Amino acid sequence: MDWISWPQVIDDLASTRRGAATFLEDFDAPYSAACHSEWVVKWTKIGEAHDLVGDANLEKGRIGDAEKAWLCALTAFEVARRMACADAIESEKATAKIEATVRKFGSLDQKIECVPVKCDDQSEMLTYYLSAAGASKAPAVICISTEEEAATTLLGRLLPVAVARGISVLVVAHEDIDSNDHSDMALSCCLDYLSGRSDVDAGRIGVYGDGLSAAVATQFAFSDRRVAAAVCDGGLWDFARMLASTQWLTGTADAPDEKVVSARRSRMIEQFKCPVLVVASSRGTASLSEASKLLSHASAAPIDLQLVMPQTITSRFGEIEDFVTFDERIFGWLEHKLLPNSAL
Repeated sequence: MDWISWPQVIDDLASTRRGAATFLEDFDAPYSAACHSEWVVKWTKIGEAHDLVGDANLEKGRIGDAEKAWLCALTAFEVARRMACADAIESEKATAKIEATVRKFGSLDQKIECVPVKCDDQSEMLTYYLSAAGASKAPAVICISTEEEAATTLLGRLLPVAVARGISVLVVAHEDIDSNDHSDMALSCCLDYLSGRSDVDAGRIGVYGDGLSAAVATQFAFSDRRVAAAVCDGGLWDFARMLASTQWLTGTADAPDEKVVSARRSRMIEQFKCPVLVVASSRGTASLSEASKLLSHASAAPIDLQLVMPQTITSRFGEIEDFVTFDERIFGWLEHKLLPNSAL
């Protein structure tokens, strides 16, 4: 793959994201530390170039152009962060650049609000709220970061894909949700907050659990019937734990009776009362094989359940996801389910 002639700055968010997606989809360089380090540097420089363009536009009073440049920078820095997955120091540097750019973007027009959400026990969670563009009563999505990722890291990744849509976003860290004894109660407090906002349609609030938080999103959709759409693991994490527990209690390594397993899958599916997008990913909790079985069962039930899986490249440093295309699919699905006049 020849990226030598690829420009440092493409003055268009859609083009920048297409370039990032193509890079991630076609990445075929040798899996060496030197290779990954080289691409971390190149994508960091691309992000820094966009960042400088944004700063220059801000000085000229061209706020819209500044925001677009910073969104391009966020996409590039996220690519660098993922390429640096095996280098903790480089990964932290990329994360810091993402957080710094998020702060720049949030300083304009109050687009991003830092919101402390109170729980029933009077504890607070610091969340980040992005209001929908040009909408007075818009749907909203509660987005939960994966383990060991800050809310600002997820926000930086989602800003370029969410900012132009008619959907508000409330981002919360997995750590803050998991620190509560009942994560579903904490998320219900987030939903309460959104429902009380004058710019949010309380009847169109969804949830999205990134990575390992997909299981948390499932439990929230089960426990709170106000959830209008869920991007989650479909209950497969708890389902797998239940099967493993059964095998341990019975003292046998034999696979459980398929009829019993099938019946339990059907009962699990019936718990959903809203449209569901099951995410099958190495970063999440649902394997593709189990998710496919769940989808097969759902086809015979009165439930709107779909399956999505990101394209990944496997290296000795782990798997690198095409997060750009993946996020577009997820928010395209959310838009379709929460906005009445949208189309996939």
